[in-house]
Amino acid sequence: MKVKLTTDPGRHREIGGRGLREVSQPCVVSLRHSKSELCIPLTLSAIIPFSFGILFILHCTIHYMATSPKDPAPLVFFPIVLNSINFKGKLCPTPPSCSRLEITFTVHPPWYAHAIAEAIMRTANFSVPLKIYEIGGGSGTCAKGIMDYIMLNAPAKVYNSMTYTSVEISPSLAEVQKETVGEVRSHIPKFRVECRDAADRSQWGHVEQQPCWVIMLEVLDNLPHDLIYSETQISPWMEVWVERKHDRETLSELYKPLQDPLITRCVEIMDLDKTKTTQSTAVSTLKSIWSKVYPKPHRCWLPTGCLKLLEVLHGVLPKMSLIASDFSYLPDVKIPGEGAPLVSTKKDGSSSDYENYMEAKGDADIFFPTDFRLLEQMDHYCSGWLKHHGDHSSKKGKKRRTIMLETSSFMEEFGLPTKTRTKDGYNPLLDDFKNTKFYLSVPTHNIK
Repeated sequence: MKVKLTTDPGRHREIGGRGLREVSQPCVVSLRHSKSELCIPLTLSAIIPFSFGILFILHCTIHYMATSPKDPAPLVFFPIVLNSINFKGKLCPTPPSCSRLEITFTVHPPWYAHAIAEAIMRTANFSVPLKIYEIGGGSGTCAKGIMDYIMLNAPAKVYNSMTYTSVEISPSLAEVQKETVGEVRSHIPKFRVECRDAADRSQWGHVEQQPCWVIMLEVLDNLPHDLIYSETQISPWMEVWVERKHDRETLSELYKPLQDPLITRCVEIMDLDKTKTTQSTAVSTLKSIWSKVYPKPHRCWLPTGCLKLLEVLHGVLPKMSLIASDFSYLPDVKIPGEGAPLVSTKKDGSSSDYENYMEAKGDADIFFPTDFRLLEQMDHYCSGWLKHHGDHSSKKGKKRRTIMLETSSFMEEFGLPTKTRTKDGYNPLLDDFKNTKFYLSVPTHNIK
């Protein structure tokens, strides 16, 4: 069932760089159980533990701790809950507060941003004013680095006519971004912060028909996911809901037929039931018999939050070019299911990973890997191409040109890795990003 959103002036602690600040809470999620109505106040907010990226965080009676499972650095505590929009197996995570990404970007703040700026400059259409949107600008360090690079390396007319918009859900971070970018006086009239939810279509206003760039760094792994379940190899997919037992302490899963439109679209894009619709009768019969003899349940975590955000972005920015960076895989994930999150806690200096997300009562860190192939499929779908082409393998009529790069390859192509290489040959921009990738997507001239 759908949820009800209401405003709530609650507050919680937020990290910006290494410091803590108080942040107002914009809304409350009221949950409705299948058997009886049970309302739990969940407050949606955003924090940025890196110098970039937006993290959507919820908190209620269950609390989690944001910290890297392998990093012995000081811990920072954050509240979080097991869903964001529907309480049905949806996890809304928070990434590590002390990851190598944060350290690298802090020690070498301009070089990461300069590589992104160079990628934009190589493909941007300078016949129109350059427009850049960043989803979750953090402390504004990345925005400042990009604008610095364009100011120093692009033609004067490009810098003078450019605009840089940060879509930031946290009011406090919005002010920090203004201060950071405002350190360069000439940036001030070109930069603005819009304090709102990027996934809310109603907050975007009119459709922007001009070319623009959208930057999403460390965003996707923190967006809500939905869990679906199949009892056997041939059973239909079911939505997974979480309900409390009568003792109100124990959580259990409840399976329902697919009814959420966002989940249904995500399943369609993933083509999870392709084999069920294209196999011959003999193969289907054999598979049916095999599933009865050796039934094998299947669980899959769907990036429905990512799909919702892409649908909004393609709707309001149809000519956007996209740069996204995130974790391509996560090590030592114990929770079952395809695309499962890492849920970890740290006690007395030692880390332990949960095998069941419902057991994570107390403090824990949780975030998801990004399936970049699926991200590409969703990008094409939201652009309108996959909706009208049965042959998904054909490139004819595609509205997007896409490429996926390892972070080290991206930095070697667009960055200046010589600037971050140490005397012993170690290079954080190349050596510390083994499980991260970049995704670049630009529009083609196919408009039909």
